[in-house]
Amino acid sequence: MRYICFVIALLTMCPVALSDASDNPGLIAPEYTLSVACDIRHSLMRGQARIAVSGDRELVFNVSHLSIQDVTINGKKIAFANNRDTLSIRTREEGMLEILYEGIFRPSGAAQERDEIIDDVISEQGISLTGIWYPRPEGLMTYRLTALLPAGYEAISEAEIISSTMKAGMKELTFLFNHPLDHLTFIASNRYKVLRDKAGAVDLYAYFFEEDLGLAKQYIERTKGYLDLYNKMIGPYPYRRFSIVENILPTGYSMPTFTLLGRDVVKLPFIVETSLGHEILHQWFGNSVYIDYEKGNWAEGLTTYLADYLYEEQKGKGTDYRKQIMIDYQSYVTNDNVFPLREFRERTDFSSKTIGYGKAAMLCHMLRKELGDDRFYKILGDFVKKNSFRKAAWSDLASAFESASGADLKDIFTQWLDRTIIPELRAGRAVVRQKAEGYETSFSLTQTGGPFDLTVPITVYAAGNRETIPRKVDKMDNTLTLYSRDLPEKIVIDEDYDVMRRLSREEFPPVIARFIDDKRVVLGLPASKNTVYEKIIDAFNKKGAAIKETTAITDADLRNSSFIITGDDNPLLERFRGLIRKDTASGGFTVSVTENPFNPDKVIARISAESKQEADAAFSKIFHYGKYSRLVFSGGKNKLKETDPSKRGLIMELEAEAPAVHLPDVKSLSQVIDNVRDKRIVYVGEEHTNYAHHAVQLEVIKGLLGKDRKIAIGMEMFQIPYQAVLDDYVSGAIDRKTFLKKTEYFNRWRFDYELYQPIIDFARENRIPVIALNIEREIVDLVSKNGIDALTADLKAKVPPDMDFSDEQYRERLKKVFSEHTSLKDSNFDFFFESQILWDETMSQSADRYLSAHSDSRMVILAGSGHLMFGSGIPKRTFRRNGLSYAVILSDADLDKEVADYVVFPRHIEGAKPVRMMVLLNEEKEKVTITGFPENSISKKAGLEEKDVILFIDNVSITSIDDIKIYLLEKKKGDTIRVKVLRKTGVEKEGQMEFEIVL
Repeated sequence: MRYICFVIALLTMCPVALSDASDNPGLIAPEYTLSVACDIRHSLMRGQARIAVSGDRELVFNVSHLSIQDVTINGKKIAFANNRDTLSIRTREEGMLEILYEGIFRPSGAAQERDEIIDDVISEQGISLTGIWYPRPEGLMTYRLTALLPAGYEAISEAEIISSTMKAGMKELTFLFNHPLDHLTFIASNRYKVLRDKAGAVDLYAYFFEEDLGLAKQYIERTKGYLDLYNKMIGPYPYRRFSIVENILPTGYSMPTFTLLGRDVVKLPFIVETSLGHEILHQWFGNSVYIDYEKGNWAEGLTTYLADYLYEEQKGKGTDYRKQIMIDYQSYVTNDNVFPLREFRERTDFSSKTIGYGKAAMLCHMLRKELGDDRFYKILGDFVKKNSFRKAAWSDLASAFESASGADLKDIFTQWLDRTIIPELRAGRAVVRQKAEGYETSFSLTQTGGPFDLTVPITVYAAGNRETIPRKVDKMDNTLTLYSRDLPEKIVIDEDYDVMRRLSREEFPPVIARFIDDKRVVLGLPASKNTVYEKIIDAFNKKGAAIKETTAITDADLRNSSFIITGDDNPLLERFRGLIRKDTASGGFTVSVTENPFNPDKVIARISAESKQEADAAFSKIFHYGKYSRLVFSGGKNKLKETDPSKRGLIMELEAEAPAVHLPDVKSLSQVIDNVRDKRIVYVGEEHTNYAHHAVQLEVIKGLLGKDRKIAIGMEMFQIPYQAVLDDYVSGAIDRKTFLKKTEYFNRWRFDYELYQPIIDFARENRIPVIALNIEREIVDLVSKNGIDALTADLKAKVPPDMDFSDEQYRERLKKVFSEHTSLKDSNFDFFFESQILWDETMSQSADRYLSAHSDSRMVILAGSGHLMFGSGIPKRTFRRNGLSYAVILSDADLDKEVADYVVFPRHIEGAKPVRMMVLLNEEKEKVTITGFPENSISKKAGLEEKDVILFIDNVSITSIDDIKIYLLEKKKGDTIRVKVLRKTGVEKEGQMEFEIVL
C-alpha cells in the first residue's frame, strides 16, 4: 500500500534576517515553514521550505543529498548555487523565500541507484528523519509543524504541545514549540502504542512498538525518578512534556522534549539504569542551553558527570568510576591523537570520548570538590537560567563559576581546557619526626610535564584511623608537611582519585584498552598456518600493527611494543613462559592481558580460539570490554570478564618504625635449618668477602644433608660452560689445580678461593652435586656495555627466552646501587639493568633445569644477598618457572619484614688469609709480567722489579696468573718461595734471575 505523508509548517511573524538570532541572542529567532510529502513505498520525499527574509544578503543552507528543484522570492524565480552539500542563495528584497526540493531516504541495505544517504529513513517500518531532511539553515530557527499522516500513525517532533484532528480519513498533528532550535527532527510510525503519565506538571509519554510495550511502563517510572532528581539538583525541567521514543534505527539521541532510542537499544537492561538518565539530563544541558560547537562541546562531560558518574557514586562506586576515567585516558590517549578539551566537538573514537566525556567529567568533579555540593549545583542552576535557548561555550560556564564563587578560576579552566597533557605526581620518601606530642611527616611531591594548580587529597593512616587532608600543589617541586597525633603507618596521595592525573604503574592494571589503540603493537603469528585468527590478524594489520613471525621479533620489539599472541601453539608463549597468565577457564574464545615484563608501559594480550567461528563471533565485541584484563566468550556471548587488581592511590614509602625482636622467639641456626627442611629450594645469601657468611652457608648444607641425602648445591660463582669440570672435581676425577685452572676461577670470579674452599671440599667429600648457575662473564659484560640487542645470534641463544623486567622496586634498588658506583658513572643504566636481569634469570633457569631433571632432589643456592633480597633476583623468578617451595636465609641483613624468611647474625670469623706475593701482574701470550707493586710489597723488598717476567716459582712453570694463585694456595704465612724471572739487563739483553721471598 502506498502512503503519502504531508508535513505542513505554518507560522506568521515579522521577517528577521537569518543571522540576527544567533548573533544577538535576545532577538526573536527567524521562523521556518516546511511542507513535505513522503512517498513511503519509494522512500521519496518532496518538500517546500518557506522562510521570511529581508535585505541584500547571502543565505547558505546545508542540503547534503537533497535535490533542489526551484527557488523563488515572492513567487519570482531567483538564481541559486547548489553543490553536493550546500545551497547558496543571494536575496535582494524583502519577502518570502520558497525552496522546492526532493530527497530519497532508503533503509540501509536497500538497492541504491545513486549515492544517497542512509542516516535518515522513510519506509513502511517507520519514518526517522534526524539528519539533513530539509534545507537546513545556519543559526537558530523557530519551527512549528503540522503533520498530515494516514490514520493510525503517531508522530513526534520537538514540541511542548501536540494536538491532532481527523480530516477526510487522515490524521493531522500540530506541534507547538515556542523556542529557537538549531535543528528539527521528525519521527513517525503506524506501529506506535503510546503510554501516558505525569510527573508533577510535566506530561510523560512513551512511544513504543507494540512488541516492546511491556518496557514502556518501566521507562516511564524511571523517568519520573530522573526528573525529580534533576529538578532538585539544578532547577525545574525546562519543558511541559517529555517523551521516550523507540526508533527503527539504532539511535541514542536526545532532542528538546524527547529522547530517541533504537529498538535494540531499549531492550538492553542497563539503558534505564544509566543512558535514560543521561539523555534526560541533556534536556537541560544541550537541549535548553545549546552547545556552541565551534567553541567546544561542554555538555557531554557535564552530563556524563551528573548522570553516568553520579549513578555510580550513589552506589558507592564513585572512586572506581573516576579511576576508570584515568585508566581509559592512559590507555587510549596518546601523543598522536591527543587534543585540548576545548576542541572536543563529538565522540568519534575511544580517544575523543575519553577526552570529551571523561576528562571533562573530572574537571566537573574537581570544581565540585573545590566549591562544595551546594555552591556547585546552584551555579549550574543559575547557568541554565541565564543561558536557556541560546548557544553557550566553555567560557560561559567558566564565567558562571567565577562570578558565583567569587574566585578567579580562569587559570584552573585554562589548564584543563587548553593543555594537552595531564599532571603526573611522584612522591618522594617520607620522613617522620616526633613533634611535641605527635608526629610531623615531610615529603616531596613533584609534577612532571609542567605544573598544574591542584588541590591534592593526602590521606594519613595512623592508629587505625584515616584522615584526608587537602593540600595545594602548584609547582614542579613541592615539599609538604603533615601533622598527626599518632605515628603514621601509611600515607596515600589521591587515594580516591579526586584529581585528573596519570596513574603510577602500580595503579594501572593491564587491560584490553591498552593494546586496542596502541601505536606500537606487534602481533605474533601462530605456528600453525590455519585461518582461525585470519579476521583478527587482518583487523590489527589495518590498525597499523606489525605482523611478525616469532623469529623476526627482536629484543627492541620486546622493550618497545605491546604484543598480541594468537594461538595456543604460538612460539612466543615459550619466549614469555611463566610471565603471562595461563588460561584456565573454558570457552570458545579467550583474551587475557598481562603487563609486558620488558616494558611496564606496554602489555601482552593472549588470544585463543577453539575455531574460526568462535573467533569471528567474539572478536569484534572485545573493543567494548576495554576495562577488563580477561574475557571468555562462548558462541559470541560473554561468559567471564575480570580486571586485575591494582593499587589505590600513590602509596608513599615511610621510614619504617624501628623493628623489635621478641628475644624468647629468637631461633638458633639449627632451628632455622629444621624449619626449612621441607623446602625444595633454600637460598643462602652472602657478602662475598665475609667468612662468617660462608660458614653459615656450610652449616645449612651440612644440616640439610643430615636430613636428606638428595641435595645439590647451586653456586653463583661458577659459569655454565664449566659444569663438566665441576662434576669431575666433585667426583674425584681431577685434582684441585686442574679444577681451578679449567674453570678459570680466578679470572671469572676473582674472589679468594679460600672463601669457598670449605664448601667445595665438603661437597667433594660427600659427593654432593655442585651446579654452575651463572652465564659467561663475557656475555654479561657485553650486555652491560651495549645491551642485549648487541649480542650475536650465537650469544643470544644463551639468553633465557622469558626474562622478566617488571619488578619496579628491584629496578629502583639497582638504580641506587648503580648511582653509588663511580666506576659506572659513564655507563648506561638500562644496559646495566638488562645485565643484572640476565644474570638473575640465567641462574634461575639453571636451577630450574636441574630440579626438573631431578624431581627427587632439593637444592641449596649460594649467591650474593643482592640476588636474593625481597625475592627479586633469583627466588621469585625460579618460583615463576616451577612453583616449587623455597625459603631465603640472609646474614646481617636489615630487619625488613619482606627482605627474607630468616636473617642470621653470625659471630665474626677470621677466615684463612691467602698468602700473596704483593705484585701487580699482566698476562699476555702465556707470559706473566710484573706491572707494579702495592705499598710495603714483600716482592719488591726481595728485589723483583717492574717488567720482570715470572718464569718459575719453586720449579713450577708459570704461564698464567692462575698458575701463581693456584700454587700459593698450598702455602702459608712464613713459607719461603723461590721466584725465577726474566729481566732485561741491558739494551736488547735478557737474563734470568732468582729471588727468595718470605710470604
